[in-house]
Order: sequence, then structure tokens, then C-alpha cells
Amino acid sequence: MKTITVEEVKERMDAGEKLHLLDVREPYENEEFNIGGPLVPLGKIQSMDVEDIEDWKNDEVIIYCRSGNRSGQACLILEGAGFTNVKNLTGGMLQWRDKFNV
Repeated sequence: MKTITVEEVKERMDAGEKLHLLDVREPYENEEFNIGGPLVPLGKIQSMDVEDIEDWKNDEVIIYCRSGNRSGQACLILEGAGFTNVKNLTGGMLQWRDKFNV
């Protein structure tokens, strides 16, 4: 599984790059704080309810959660489902908030 740091993602976002971000947290976590990715909770990914992101299969997809654990699981599942370039955001939103004082 590939990983990407919060610094790398923030730098790319600040440069105006269009990224495929995917939030696999629960709805209440997404409402609390989000960096712009659509919400597809890990449970939906585990049950392969991924039609919302099906057209991202051959694109880079940066997956994030609270700490990097659920997003790591989501990366493995999506790789098994044929997604070719998924990356786990190391440290998740905890790292993002610590690093950028959000």
C-alpha cells in the first residue's frame, strides 16, 4: 500500500491541484471536520458499495480517516477491487489538525 503525508496533500491542494480525496470516517466525524473528500464510510467500502467512486478506478485516490487505520483498510479493499493507485493519508485528520492548527 502506498502512503502520502499530510504535508504533500496540503501542498498539492494549495497549488490548486484537483485531487480525488476520499473520507472513510463516519458521518459525525465528517461533519466535525473535513478536507473536501466525499464521504464513503469504511462499512460501505467493506460491503463494496462503491459506485460513487467507481470511475476513479484508474486515478490516484487519496483515502483518509481519523488516524490512518480505517483508510489503510479501505486502501487494501479497494486495491483488491481493482483500484490501481490508492494512497493512505498517514496520520489522518489527527495529523492534519496537529500540523496545520485547524
